[in-house]
This record gives sequence, C-alpha cells and structure tokens, in this order.
Amino acid sequence: MGSGRAADSVRARYLVYFQYLGTDFNGVAAVRGTQRAVGVLNYLEEAAERLNSVLPVKFIISSRTDAGVHALCNAAHLDVQRRSGQPPFSPEILTHALNSHLKHPAIRVLQSFRVPSNFHARYAATSRTYLYRLATGCPGLAQLSVFERNRCWALRAERLQFWTLEFESQSFLYRQVRRMTAILVAVGLGALTPTQVKVILESRDPLGRHQTRVAPAHGLFLKSVLYRDLEDLAAQNPACTQQESPAPLGAFRPETSSAKAGGLESCLQ
Repeated sequence: MGSGRAADSVRARYLVYFQYLGTDFNGVAAVRGTQRAVGVLNYLEEAAERLNSVLPVKFIISSRTDAGVHALCNAAHLDVQRRSGQPPFSPEILTHALNSHLKHPAIRVLQSFRVPSNFHARYAATSRTYLYRLATGCPGLAQLSVFERNRCWALRAERLQFWTLEFESQSFLYRQVRRMTAILVAVGLGALTPTQVKVILESRDPLGRHQTRVAPAHGLFLKSVLYRDLEDLAAQNPACTQQESPAPLGAFRPETSSAKAGGLESCLQ
C-alpha cells in the first residue's frame, strides 16, 4: 500500500543552502543510534519530517564538517514527495517551513532552489571555499571577547589582530585546511623552517603522518559551495557567494588582515 502511494506521488528535488555554528554539534552529519552526540543534520531532518513527505526526507550534503567547525554556507540536496494531487513546494515555502520547524537556534536555512532529479550536491560541486580565523596578541582565552570564543584560534603575539586565511579548491583531504593552517602558524612562530615545510610537502602524505600539527576546529568556517551548472542560482544567493569573512564580534575593534591561499605552496613563495 505504501509503495502505491509513493508511485502516485510527485517527487521534487531541491538544493538547500544552510549555515550553522558548529560548537554544539558533532559535525554536520547526522548521528544515529543511542549516542548523546548530535549532528546538524539530525535537526534538519527532524524539521523535514514536518513536510509530510510520502518517503522520509534525507539531506545529501555537499561538504562534511567536523565537530566544532562552522559553516557560513553549506549545501545539500533533498527529495520531497508529496501525495498525489498536491503540487511540489515552492523553494520559498520549503525554506520557510524548514526554518519554522528547526529546533536549534544555531542552524538556519538560507535559501532553496528546485534542481533536476539527477542533481547531486556533493559530486556536482566545482568549488569549495573555507576560511580560517586567527586572533594574535591574546595573552589567553580569558582575555578574548566572549563573542569570539569558539570562533577563532587565539595565539600569543604583540597586539590583538585578526587574520583570515582563505582556501579554495574543488575538494579537500581530511583536515587539510586545518593542517595547512597549523603549518603556516608554526612557520610564523618559528617552530618550523621553510626547509622542513618543503620536506612535508614532498612527502605527499594525504593522511598527515609526517605533519601531525592540526589547527583547532573552532577557527574553521565553510564559506561557500559553488556549482558550474547552477551559476544562475548561485548568483541569486548572495548569502553564499558574497559572504564576507566573519568580522571581529567582540568589543575590541582591531585591524583585520586576510591572506588567500589556493594551497600551502602559494603561501610560502
């Protein structure tokens, strides 16, 4: 009987852009079973249950993020099957419905688009951009503004200054951005020499066996995910394509510096 209802229903696929502060989550992926940890998708899928789809709604994410990592804009596709005679939701209604039923204040759906039934949020992505935020000149975590805690990596230096490193590629290895950031910081602090970095690069070690330094998760933000065949959609979504790096949020008003890096090699030239 259930299969008959599914056959008669109308299925629509959507691309959904969403953002979150990752502090409270065990990453973006849903956590199954009896574990106390929870992922961002646990809340999104719970909200999607209220759409009354004939079949359960699953979010297929573009980019996985680890526990504590934030997203200014992540993306996922999902299918919603309404019962026979009911038209597909408009993207605007879908966005509003998901936000209305979300039960965590650190998650928000930014925008939705109707996409072809064969669209895949992960495999169709042509570019992903990450930001890593550093705060230098902070004697200790207690001296950092409460609004900045869990949103940047605080380092000791002469005066308080915020830096934003930006990394863009079609895809990244596991913890690649955090490892690259840790290398840059180590060179800046004098803990590594350019010669040692060259040895690490030439090792071609994707699992990081020769480079165990990893920057903390809470300084990392997924900034945007782009799709070549959907440039017209991206152009309509300034929340993802024109999102600036997060500005300092606390009472301090330091200068903000930025450095772009397509790879570690370009940073060291």
